[in-house]
Amino acid sequence: MIQRRSALAVLAALPLAAGAQDSKPIKLLVGFPAGGGTDAIARLLAEALQASLGTPVIVENKPGAGGQLAAQALKAAPADGTTFFVSHDHTISILPLVLKNPGFDPAKDFVPVAGFATFANAIALSGGTPASSLPEYLAWVKKQGGQGNVGIPAPASVPEFLVKLLGEKNGLNLLSVPYRGSAPMIAEMLGNQISAGVGSVPDLITHHQQKKLKIVAVMGLQRQAVLPDVPTFAELGITGFEDLPYYGLFAPAGTAPAVVERFSNALAGVIAQPGVKAKLAELGLSVGHMSPAQLATRERAYAAAWAKIIRTGGFQPQ
Repeated sequence: MIQRRSALAVLAALPLAAGAQDSKPIKLLVGFPAGGGTDAIARLLAEALQASLGTPVIVENKPGAGGQLAAQALKAAPADGTTFFVSHDHTISILPLVLKNPGFDPAKDFVPVAGFATFANAIALSGGTPASSLPEYLAWVKKQGGQGNVGIPAPASVPEFLVKLLGEKNGLNLLSVPYRGSAPMIAEMLGNQISAGVGSVPDLITHHQQKKLKIVAVMGLQRQAVLPDVPTFAELGITGFEDLPYYGLFAPAGTAPAVVERFSNALAGVIAQPGVKAKLAELGLSVGHMSPAQLATRERAYAAAWAKIIRTGGFQPQ
């Protein structure tokens, strides 16, 4: 009965005008540290949703283990429409494939609410690295004895598989150096403590534009609108990274369908606002709303594709 009353309270708050701040705050969980791309995206959405719903919307960072801690927190949260998880593909689709016991099962423990964007992962070079393209970087590593360290935001992730494939295709010993999110990885890249890193375009774009880092290749079938001069991996002869990862919003299992639908619709309205859409695009996102059913379909297809890649590569769940 308590959960039902809480859900009804949230439903009642959704159509209210901004300023009616008497409802229980809504939390958006983020599995990475403040200062990273996912955090910036969540805070932009939180501000817009708060104005739209007239209900306080706060971001709560639970960094660690590639978003695993935040996912576990979502599983444990009450299904009353007050806790949601802003996540990309790594936590939802990849972690269950590479961990024997991630502590959550997306199919059983979460409810898809809405997808709101796709994005590209990319490889970037530190300012002190004497190369201006991916081929030049690989040639430089070869001259250093064939061994190089490449930063990644989390272990057993798409960036790690990309680094492994790059090394194998070019006869190099490229070693992935995992960090607790993109922010600490980029900090060390900016300090030239590591020569290169793989992360999302939203994480890297500002530093690239400021010429502090140089993005030299991106995932996807076509070049990114914010990076028209940067080739795709496929253009450089590196295939298997054409399917773009996604961003979505998830709720705990058991959340009332009416709450899911209303929040999904609210998010659709928010990302359609010209100002919000433009800011998300500036972060390197291709913005578009996916319904709960569409997000569920996208997640299953993405996980199935990567399950095949992971098996082919011989990776054993840890």
